[in-house]
Amino acid sequence: MSYITLHTAKLRHNYKVLNQLFAENEIEWAIVAKLLCGNEKFLQVLLNLSDKEICDSRLSNLKTIKKLSPKTQTIYIKPPAKRLAKSIVKFADVSFNTELGTLELLSAEAVAQNKVHRVVLMVEMGELREGIMALNLMQFYDEVLALPNIEVVGLGTNLNCLNGILPDEKKLYKLNRFKEIIEENSGEKIPYISGGSSVTIPLIFRKEIPLGINHFRVGETLFFGTNVYKDSLITGMYQDVFTLTAEIIEKQQKPTIPSGIAGTNLTGETPTFSEEEKGKSSLRAIVDVGLLDIDLKDIESLVPGIGIIGASSDMLILDLGENSGNLEVGDTIDFSMNYMAVLRSMNSDYVDKKVDTEIVPLESREDEYICLN
Repeated sequence: MSYITLHTAKLRHNYKVLNQLFAENEIEWAIVAKLLCGNEKFLQVLLNLSDKEICDSRLSNLKTIKKLSPKTQTIYIKPPAKRLAKSIVKFADVSFNTELGTLELLSAEAVAQNKVHRVVLMVEMGELREGIMALNLMQFYDEVLALPNIEVVGLGTNLNCLNGILPDEKKLYKLNRFKEIIEENSGEKIPYISGGSSVTIPLIFRKEIPLGINHFRVGETLFFGTNVYKDSLITGMYQDVFTLTAEIIEKQQKPTIPSGIAGTNLTGETPTFSEEEKGKSSLRAIVDVGLLDIDLKDIESLVPGIGIIGASSDMLILDLGENSGNLEVGDTIDFSMNYMAVLRSMNSDYVDKKVDTEIVPLESREDEYICLN
């Protein structure tokens, strides 16, 4: 038995902290839900917090959101594949776009479905992931403007996700200036600049968000209370919204060094061992979760003194340290999880998903600002 738990009260607290922060700075925001991999139980918890705007990069997840809450505005946050145009218009109220040919297909589908499909044009600002080059932006906008049943509701940019390029006041000011130039030349208004994500939140506290940047897309900071800009934690937010629990299926004293001729293991590596470990042993436990479900570098035991030795496809090997008398076969061990650990476990059919509705004491007052480390 292994399962991932979503702690509802801690997520609610993090949401309230962020919602207050954005409201006081006159910024709208949407939740990025791709971490939840379309799990209905977890999505329902999210929709109970906010059913206004939910972002995802997987169309199947947006279908699930629309099934659970048809009124929720769904945002598809990567350039759509052409083959998905019909479903994008059907299940995504807004999509992020960089290719004119794709937008022409979205336009045709919007006409066929008698809908107005809203789009955000993504602009390249140095990260070199998706984005229209600035030199082409004005002509691109004019061509999109001519497409029937397509409404440009924003400009956006993506930073930090591929090459780690951080947002700064200069880049955001430039993005806002692009919007102003387009409006001056076209006579049309663009309501939103979606220039913010979790990594941009620290700029709010430094008063470095230019006027006009009025929309954020936030996932990681909501779920993990992280200051992505500095790769640190935010005081006053919960970092343990998710925990992983795995059952002990074996507990035995074993040598610390294997015996026999060593070849490569499951992951193609040949483990090495210190000569100092010869003749020593340790109390080991095996729990029923493995590399199919997690990467061992992305989790850490919440029981002090327990170390992770290694993993195979469906088993994790632990050194129990001084915990020999406290744990037996059939007991469970909890682990903390980072973003990638949750993403991988959520995508695994072999890890159960549980919702914890227990009320927990909050570690900071909800009417106080959070502090960045």
